[in-house]
Amino acid sequence: MIKDGFRIADSADYAGTEAALKGWVSHIRSSGSLFFIEVRDGTGFIQAVVVKSEVSEQTFEICSKLTIESSLIVRGMIREDSRAPGGFEMSVHDIEPVNIPEEEYPISKKAHGIDFLMEHRHLWVRSRRQLAILRVRSELIRISRAYFHDNGYVLIDTPILTGSIGESSGSLFETEYFDFGNAFLAQTGQLYLEAAASAFGKVFCLGPTFRAEKSKTRRHLTEFWMLEAEVAFYDSDRNMELQEDMVSYLVRNIIESCERELGYLERDLDALQKIIPPFPRISYGEAIELLKKKDFRVRWGDDIGGDEETALSQSFEKPVFIYNYPMEIKAFYMKPDPRDSRIVLCNDLLAPEGYGEIIGGSQRNDDYDSLLARINEEGLNSDLYRWYLDIRRYGSVPHSGFGLGIERLLAWICRLPHVREAIPFPRLINRLYP
Repeated sequence: MIKDGFRIADSADYAGTEAALKGWVSHIRSSGSLFFIEVRDGTGFIQAVVVKSEVSEQTFEICSKLTIESSLIVRGMIREDSRAPGGFEMSVHDIEPVNIPEEEYPISKKAHGIDFLMEHRHLWVRSRRQLAILRVRSELIRISRAYFHDNGYVLIDTPILTGSIGESSGSLFETEYFDFGNAFLAQTGQLYLEAAASAFGKVFCLGPTFRAEKSKTRRHLTEFWMLEAEVAFYDSDRNMELQEDMVSYLVRNIIESCERELGYLERDLDALQKIIPPFPRISYGEAIELLKKKDFRVRWGDDIGGDEETALSQSFEKPVFIYNYPMEIKAFYMKPDPRDSRIVLCNDLLAPEGYGEIIGGSQRNDDYDSLLARINEEGLNSDLYRWYLDIRRYGSVPHSGFGLGIERLLAWICRLPHVREAIPFPRLINRLYP
Protein backbone atom coordinates (compact mmCIF):
# COMPACT_ATOMS: atom_id res chain seq x y z
CA MET A 1 0.00 0.00 0.00
CA ILE A 2 1.35 3.41 -1.02
CA LYS A 3 1.57 5.85 1.92
CA ASP A 4 0.31 9.31 1.11
CA GLY A 5 1.54 12.39 2.97
CA PHE A 6 5.21 11.42 2.63
CA ARG A 7 7.70 14.23 3.34
CA ILE A 8 11.33 14.07 2.31
CA ALA A 9 12.40 15.14 5.80
CA ASP A 10 10.81 11.93 7.12
CA SER A 11 12.55 9.58 4.67
CA ALA A 12 14.08 7.50 7.46
CA ASP A 13 10.59 6.63 8.72
CA TYR A 14 9.53 5.45 5.25
CA ALA A 15 12.58 3.39 4.27
CA GLY A 16 11.51 0.14 2.63
CA THR A 17 7.95 1.30 1.95
CA GLU A 18 6.01 2.64 -1.03
CA ALA A 19 5.26 6.37 -0.85
CA ALA A 20 3.73 9.18 -2.87
CA LEU A 21 5.82 12.35 -3.03
CA LYS A 22 4.32 15.67 -4.07
CA GLY A 23 6.83 18.31 -5.12
CA TRP A 24 8.79 20.11 -7.81
CA VAL A 25 11.67 19.16 -10.11
CA SER A 26 14.85 20.97 -9.09
CA HIS A 27 17.17 19.10 -11.45
CA ILE A 28 16.85 16.37 -14.05
CA ARG A 29 19.31 14.38 -16.14
CA SER A 30 19.09 11.28 -18.27
CA SER A 31 21.43 8.46 -19.13
CA GLY A 32 19.86 6.40 -21.87
CA SER A 33 17.51 4.06 -20.06
CA LEU A 34 17.65 6.05 -16.80
CA PHE A 35 16.32 9.34 -15.54
CA PHE A 36 17.61 10.95 -12.35
CA ILE A 37 15.12 13.50 -11.07
CA GLU A 38 15.92 15.63 -8.05
CA VAL A 39 12.63 16.50 -6.37
CA ARG A 40 12.02 19.22 -3.77
CA ASP A 41 8.99 19.26 -1.50
CA GLY A 42 9.78 22.13 0.90
CA THR A 43 11.24 19.87 3.58
CA GLY A 44 14.23 18.64 1.60
CA PHE A 45 15.54 17.15 -1.63
CA ILE A 46 15.58 13.53 -2.82
CA GLN A 47 16.76 11.83 -5.98
CA ALA A 48 14.04 9.88 -7.78
CA VAL A 49 15.49 7.20 -10.07
CA VAL A 50 13.44 6.11 -13.09
CA VAL A 51 14.55 2.88 -14.77
CA LYS A 52 13.00 2.36 -18.21
CA SER A 53 12.48 -1.37 -17.70
CA GLU A 54 10.64 -0.81 -14.40
CA VAL A 55 8.03 1.74 -15.51
CA SER A 56 5.43 2.04 -18.25
CA GLU A 57 6.28 3.61 -21.60
CA GLN A 58 3.96 6.49 -20.73
CA THR A 59 5.79 7.19 -17.46
CA PHE A 60 9.18 7.10 -19.17
CA GLU A 61 7.86 9.43 -21.90
CA ILE A 62 6.65 11.87 -19.22
CA CYS A 63 10.19 12.06 -17.85
CA SER A 64 11.47 13.32 -21.18
CA LYS A 65 8.99 16.20 -21.03
CA LEU A 66 9.71 17.31 -17.48
CA THR A 67 11.55 20.60 -17.00
CA ILE A 68 12.96 22.50 -14.04
CA GLU A 69 10.18 23.43 -11.57
CA SER A 70 7.63 21.07 -13.09
CA SER A 71 5.22 20.08 -10.33
CA LEU A 72 4.41 16.40 -10.01
CA ILE A 73 3.43 13.43 -7.88
CA VAL A 74 6.03 10.67 -7.79
CA ARG A 75 5.21 7.20 -6.49
CA GLY A 76 7.82 4.64 -5.62
CA MET A 77 9.91 2.81 -3.04
CA ILE A 78 11.97 4.78 -0.52
CA ARG A 79 15.29 3.11 0.01
CA GLU A 80 18.39 3.92 2.00
CA ASP A 81 21.47 4.77 -0.04
CA SER A 82 24.55 6.21 1.63
CA ARG A 83 25.74 7.64 -1.71
CA ALA A 84 22.62 9.76 -2.16
CA PRO A 85 22.31 13.31 -0.78
CA GLY A 86 20.42 12.95 2.47
CA GLY A 87 21.06 9.20 2.53
CA PHE A 88 17.85 8.13 0.72
CA GLU A 89 16.58 7.65 -2.84
CA MET A 90 13.24 6.85 -4.42
CA SER A 91 12.89 4.02 -6.94
CA VAL A 92 10.10 5.34 -9.15
CA HIS A 93 7.10 3.29 -10.27
CA ASP A 94 4.88 6.06 -11.57
CA ILE A 95 4.90 9.82 -12.23
CA GLU A 96 1.84 12.03 -12.43
CA PRO A 97 2.62 15.53 -13.76
CA VAL A 98 0.64 18.38 -12.23
CA ASN A 99 2.11 21.26 -14.24
CA ILE A 100 4.90 21.29 -16.80
CA PRO A 101 5.99 24.87 -17.58
CA GLU A 102 5.69 25.88 -21.21
CA GLU A 103 8.62 28.28 -20.93
CA GLU A 104 12.15 27.73 -19.64
CA TYR A 105 12.53 28.48 -15.94
CA PRO A 106 14.24 31.90 -15.78
CA ILE A 107 16.65 31.07 -12.93
CA SER A 108 19.30 28.63 -14.08
CA LYS A 109 22.55 27.34 -12.65
CA LYS A 110 24.49 30.08 -14.44
CA ALA A 111 25.40 33.20 -12.50
CA HIS A 112 22.73 35.89 -12.29
CA GLY A 113 23.12 39.50 -11.22
CA ILE A 114 21.54 40.64 -7.97
CA ASP A 115 19.06 42.90 -9.79
CA PHE A 116 17.84 39.93 -11.84
CA LEU A 117 17.48 37.77 -8.75
CA MET A 118 15.66 40.51 -6.84
CA GLU A 119 13.28 41.01 -9.77
CA HIS A 120 12.57 37.27 -9.62
CA ARG A 121 12.56 37.00 -5.83
CA HIS A 122 9.24 35.11 -5.99
CA LEU A 123 11.15 32.33 -7.78
CA TRP A 124 14.56 32.83 -6.17
CA VAL A 125 13.13 31.75 -2.80
CA ARG A 126 12.90 28.21 -4.26
CA SER A 127 16.69 27.87 -4.56
CA ARG A 128 18.68 25.71 -2.14
CA ARG A 129 20.49 28.64 -0.56
CA GLN A 130 17.37 30.71 0.00
CA LEU A 131 15.48 27.69 1.33
CA ALA A 132 18.24 27.12 3.87
CA ILE A 133 18.33 30.78 4.95
CA LEU A 134 14.57 31.13 5.31
CA ARG A 135 14.29 27.86 7.21
CA VAL A 136 16.85 29.20 9.70
CA ARG A 137 14.77 32.38 9.90
CA SER A 138 11.64 30.39 10.69
CA GLU A 139 13.45 28.52 13.44
CA LEU A 140 14.97 31.73 14.80
CA ILE A 141 11.52 33.27 15.22
CA ARG A 142 10.14 30.09 16.80
CA ILE A 143 13.04 29.91 19.26
CA SER A 144 12.76 33.64 20.06
CA ARG A 145 9.14 33.25 21.06
CA ALA A 146 9.98 30.15 23.08
CA TYR A 147 12.70 32.01 25.01
CA PHE A 148 10.32 34.69 26.21
CA HIS A 149 7.38 32.41 26.87
CA ASP A 150 9.59 30.04 28.88
CA ASN A 151 10.90 32.95 30.95
CA GLY A 152 7.50 34.30 31.94
CA TYR A 153 7.07 37.12 29.42
CA VAL A 154 3.67 38.10 28.03
CA LEU A 155 3.29 38.68 24.30
CA ILE A 156 1.90 42.14 23.49
CA ASP A 157 0.89 42.86 19.88
CA THR A 158 1.66 46.54 19.39
CA PRO A 159 0.06 48.83 16.75
CA ILE A 160 1.47 49.24 13.26
CA LEU A 161 -0.42 52.50 12.76
CA THR A 162 0.46 55.09 15.39
CA GLY A 163 0.30 58.80 16.09
CA SER A 164 3.41 58.81 18.31
CA ILE A 165 6.90 58.35 16.96
CA GLY A 166 9.56 56.40 18.79
CA GLU A 167 12.63 57.33 16.78
CA SER A 168 13.72 60.09 14.39
CA SER A 169 10.92 61.98 12.68
CA GLY A 170 13.03 61.93 9.51
CA SER A 171 12.50 58.20 9.04
CA LEU A 172 8.70 58.04 9.10
CA PHE A 173 6.26 56.63 6.58
CA GLU A 174 3.10 58.75 6.70
CA THR A 175 -0.45 57.96 5.68
CA GLU A 176 -3.76 59.77 6.02
CA TYR A 177 -5.92 58.44 8.84
CA PHE A 178 -9.59 59.36 8.41
CA ASP A 179 -10.34 62.68 10.18
CA PHE A 180 -7.33 62.51 12.52
CA GLY A 181 -4.76 63.82 10.07
CA ASN A 182 -1.57 61.84 9.51
CA ALA A 183 -0.68 58.50 11.05
CA PHE A 184 2.68 56.79 10.84
CA LEU A 185 3.85 53.26 10.22
CA ALA A 186 5.43 52.10 13.47
CA GLN A 187 9.17 52.46 13.85
CA THR A 188 9.04 50.43 17.06
CA GLY A 189 6.57 48.86 19.48
CA GLN A 190 8.60 50.10 22.43
CA LEU A 191 6.39 52.90 23.73
CA TYR A 192 3.41 50.56 23.91
CA LEU A 193 5.51 47.84 25.52
CA GLU A 194 6.44 50.30 28.25
CA ALA A 195 2.75 50.74 29.04
CA ALA A 196 2.26 46.97 29.06
CA ALA A 197 5.31 46.43 31.29
CA SER A 198 3.54 48.44 34.00
CA ALA A 199 0.69 45.94 33.72
CA PHE A 200 2.52 42.61 33.34
CA GLY A 201 6.08 43.33 34.46
CA LYS A 202 7.79 41.40 31.62
CA VAL A 203 6.55 41.75 28.04
CA PHE A 204 7.72 41.29 24.46
CA CYS A 205 6.55 41.78 20.91
CA LEU A 206 7.64 40.58 17.48
CA GLY A 207 6.41 42.21 14.33
CA PRO A 208 7.16 44.39 11.31
CA THR A 209 8.61 47.85 11.74
CA PHE A 210 9.24 50.56 9.18
CA ARG A 211 12.03 53.10 8.68
CA ALA A 212 11.98 55.56 5.77
CA GLU A 213 15.77 55.88 5.83
CA LYS A 214 17.33 56.53 2.44
CA SER A 215 20.16 54.13 3.10
CA LYS A 216 21.67 51.58 0.73
CA THR A 217 23.96 49.78 3.14
CA ARG A 218 24.05 46.00 3.49
CA ARG A 219 22.38 46.35 6.91
CA HIS A 220 19.29 48.39 6.00
CA LEU A 221 15.75 47.55 4.97
CA THR A 222 12.76 49.89 4.93
CA GLU A 223 10.57 47.12 6.37
CA PHE A 224 12.01 44.63 8.83
CA TRP A 225 10.99 42.50 11.79
CA MET A 226 11.97 43.47 15.29
CA LEU A 227 11.94 41.45 18.49
CA GLU A 228 11.44 43.79 21.44
CA ALA A 229 11.28 43.30 25.19
CA GLU A 230 10.49 45.56 28.13
CA VAL A 231 10.95 44.76 31.82
CA ALA A 232 9.80 46.70 34.88
CA PHE A 233 12.38 47.25 37.65
CA TYR A 234 15.32 46.48 35.30
CA ASP A 235 18.20 48.95 35.10
CA SER A 236 20.62 49.22 32.20
CA ASP A 237 22.99 46.56 33.56
CA ARG A 238 20.18 44.01 34.00
CA ASN A 239 19.01 44.91 30.51
CA MET A 240 22.40 44.00 29.03
CA GLU A 241 22.43 40.74 30.99
CA LEU A 242 19.06 39.88 29.49
CA GLN A 243 20.30 40.63 25.99
CA GLU A 244 23.40 38.45 26.24
CA ASP A 245 21.42 35.61 27.79
CA MET A 246 18.84 35.77 25.00
CA VAL A 247 21.35 36.03 22.12
CA SER A 248 23.45 33.14 23.42
CA TYR A 249 20.26 31.06 23.85
CA LEU A 250 19.15 31.81 20.29
CA VAL A 251 22.53 30.97 18.77
CA ARG A 252 22.91 27.78 20.80
CA ASN A 253 19.50 26.50 19.80
CA ILE A 254 19.86 27.49 16.14
CA ILE A 255 23.08 25.47 15.94
CA GLU A 256 21.22 22.49 17.34
CA SER A 257 18.07 22.71 15.20
CA CYS A 258 19.55 24.02 11.92
CA GLU A 259 22.87 22.20 11.69
CA ARG A 260 22.03 20.87 8.21
CA GLU A 261 21.07 24.31 6.84
CA LEU A 262 24.09 26.03 8.40
CA GLY A 263 26.27 23.28 6.95
CA TYR A 264 24.89 23.89 3.48
CA LEU A 265 25.61 27.62 3.92
CA GLU A 266 29.17 26.64 4.96
CA ARG A 267 28.83 28.53 8.22
CA ASP A 268 31.75 28.19 10.64
CA LEU A 269 30.01 26.67 13.66
CA ASP A 270 33.11 27.00 15.82
CA ALA A 271 32.72 30.78 15.69
CA LEU A 272 29.07 30.54 16.74
CA GLN A 273 29.80 28.11 19.55
CA LYS A 274 31.90 30.82 21.23
CA ILE A 275 28.80 32.93 21.77
CA ILE A 276 28.32 32.41 25.49
CA PRO A 277 28.01 34.98 28.32
CA PRO A 278 29.50 37.20 29.46
CA PHE A 279 29.91 39.50 26.44
CA PRO A 280 32.59 42.21 26.54
CA ARG A 281 31.41 45.73 27.43
CA ILE A 282 33.10 48.99 26.51
CA SER A 283 31.81 52.49 27.11
CA TYR A 284 31.10 54.88 24.26
CA GLY A 285 34.18 56.86 25.28
CA GLU A 286 36.35 53.73 25.16
CA ALA A 287 34.90 52.88 21.74
CA ILE A 288 35.87 56.32 20.42
CA GLU A 289 39.44 55.86 21.68
CA LEU A 290 39.63 52.39 20.11
CA LEU A 291 38.43 53.80 16.79
CA LYS A 292 41.09 56.51 16.92
CA LYS A 293 43.73 53.80 17.30
CA LYS A 294 42.26 52.22 14.16
CA ASP A 295 42.80 55.54 12.33
CA PHE A 296 39.17 56.64 12.28
CA ARG A 297 38.70 60.41 12.41
CA VAL A 298 36.15 60.51 15.22
CA ARG A 299 35.72 62.53 18.36
CA TRP A 300 33.55 62.38 21.46
CA GLY A 301 30.00 63.34 20.52
CA ASP A 302 30.06 61.75 17.05
CA ASP A 303 27.66 58.94 16.23
CA ILE A 304 29.19 55.53 15.54
CA GLY A 305 28.32 54.60 11.96
CA GLY A 306 28.37 51.38 9.98
CA ASP A 307 32.08 51.43 9.09
CA GLU A 308 33.01 52.15 12.69
CA GLU A 309 30.73 49.37 13.95
CA THR A 310 32.38 46.95 11.52
CA ALA A 311 35.82 47.84 12.80
CA LEU A 312 34.78 47.57 16.44
CA SER A 313 33.00 44.24 16.00
CA GLN A 314 36.04 42.76 14.23
CA SER A 315 38.02 43.34 17.42
CA PHE A 316 36.01 40.77 19.41
CA GLU A 317 35.10 37.09 19.02
CA LYS A 318 31.81 37.62 20.84
CA PRO A 319 29.14 40.28 20.50
CA VAL A 320 30.29 43.47 22.24
CA PHE A 321 28.23 46.03 24.13
CA ILE A 322 28.90 49.73 23.51
CA TYR A 323 27.17 51.52 26.36
CA ASN A 324 26.23 55.03 27.52
CA TYR A 325 26.23 57.25 24.44
CA PRO A 326 25.96 61.07 24.44
CA MET A 327 22.39 62.28 24.93
CA GLU A 328 22.44 64.42 21.77
CA ILE A 329 22.74 61.42 19.44
CA LYS A 330 20.20 59.17 21.15
CA ALA A 331 16.40 59.04 21.43
CA PHE A 332 14.37 61.26 23.76
CA TYR A 333 13.08 58.40 25.94
CA MET A 334 16.46 57.26 27.29
CA LYS A 335 17.29 57.92 30.93
CA PRO A 336 20.07 60.43 31.62
CA ASP A 337 22.96 59.05 33.61
CA PRO A 338 22.61 60.52 37.13
CA ARG A 339 26.43 60.63 37.35
CA ASP A 340 26.95 62.47 34.04
CA SER A 341 24.13 64.46 32.46
CA ARG A 342 25.89 64.45 29.07
CA ILE A 343 25.16 60.75 28.52
CA VAL A 344 22.22 58.37 28.67
CA LEU A 345 21.95 54.82 30.05
CA CYS A 346 21.82 52.80 26.85
CA ASN A 347 23.63 50.19 24.80
CA ASP A 348 24.15 48.92 21.30
CA LEU A 349 25.10 45.26 20.88
CA LEU A 350 27.44 44.65 17.93
CA ALA A 351 27.68 41.20 16.39
CA PRO A 352 31.24 39.95 15.71
CA GLU A 353 32.87 39.20 12.35
CA GLY A 354 32.14 42.71 11.12
CA TYR A 355 28.35 42.55 11.30
CA GLY A 356 27.78 45.49 13.61
CA GLU A 357 24.66 46.48 15.51
CA ILE A 358 21.97 43.86 16.05
CA ILE A 359 20.38 45.30 19.23
CA GLY A 360 19.67 48.76 20.56
CA GLY A 361 18.55 49.04 24.17
CA SER A 362 18.29 51.46 27.04
CA GLN A 363 16.99 52.21 30.48
CA ARG A 364 13.92 54.37 29.90
CA ASN A 365 13.47 57.78 31.46
CA ASP A 366 11.01 57.17 34.31
CA ASP A 367 10.85 60.79 35.50
CA TYR A 368 7.84 62.78 34.25
CA ASP A 369 9.40 66.26 34.24
CA SER A 370 12.68 65.16 32.70
CA LEU A 371 10.93 63.17 29.97
CA LEU A 372 8.55 66.02 29.15
CA ALA A 373 11.52 68.37 28.84
CA ARG A 374 13.22 66.01 26.39
CA ILE A 375 10.04 65.67 24.31
CA ASN A 376 9.85 69.45 24.06
CA GLU A 377 13.55 69.74 23.25
CA GLU A 378 13.05 67.37 20.31
CA GLY A 379 10.24 69.56 18.99
CA LEU A 380 7.65 66.80 19.40
CA ASN A 381 3.99 67.48 20.11
CA SER A 382 3.69 66.66 23.80
CA ASP A 383 -0.09 66.38 23.46
CA LEU A 384 0.40 63.20 21.40
CA TYR A 385 2.47 61.73 24.26
CA ARG A 386 -0.04 62.28 27.06
CA TRP A 387 -0.62 58.55 27.37
CA TYR A 388 3.13 57.87 27.37
CA LEU A 389 3.72 60.48 30.08
CA ASP A 390 0.89 58.95 32.13
CA ILE A 391 3.10 55.89 32.64
CA ARG A 392 5.37 58.20 34.67
CA ARG A 393 2.48 59.78 36.59
CA TYR A 394 0.90 56.58 37.90
CA GLY A 395 3.24 54.13 39.58
CA SER A 396 6.39 54.97 37.67
CA VAL A 397 9.27 52.51 38.15
CA PRO A 398 12.73 52.04 36.66
CA HIS A 399 12.37 49.97 33.49
CA SER A 400 14.46 48.96 30.52
CA GLY A 401 14.14 47.26 27.18
CA PHE A 402 15.63 46.64 23.78
CA GLY A 403 14.91 45.91 20.14
CA LEU A 404 16.64 43.21 18.10
CA GLY A 405 16.54 43.22 14.30
CA ILE A 406 15.68 39.70 13.13
CA GLU A 407 17.26 40.20 9.70
CA ARG A 408 20.52 41.55 11.09
CA LEU A 409 20.78 38.71 13.58
CA LEU A 410 20.01 36.18 10.85
CA ALA A 411 22.54 37.77 8.48
CA TRP A 412 25.24 37.31 11.11
CA ILE A 413 24.22 33.78 12.08
CA CYS A 414 24.16 32.66 8.41
CA ARG A 415 27.08 34.96 7.45
CA LEU A 416 25.16 36.66 4.66
CA PRO A 417 26.61 39.55 2.65
CA HIS A 418 23.34 41.57 2.79
CA VAL A 419 20.16 41.57 4.88
CA ARG A 420 18.05 41.37 1.69
CA GLU A 421 18.61 37.59 1.76
CA ALA A 422 17.38 37.41 5.37
CA ILE A 423 13.73 38.24 4.60
CA PRO A 424 11.42 36.54 2.09
CA PHE A 425 10.47 39.69 0.15
CA PRO A 426 12.79 42.60 0.99
CA ARG A 427 11.71 46.21 0.86
CA LEU A 428 14.53 48.61 -0.03
CA ILE A 429 14.56 52.27 -1.05
CA ASN A 430 14.78 51.11 -4.68
CA ARG A 431 12.71 47.92 -4.41
CA LEU A 432 8.96 47.46 -3.97
CA TYR A 433 8.51 44.59 -6.47
CA PRO A 434 7.60 41.77 -6.21
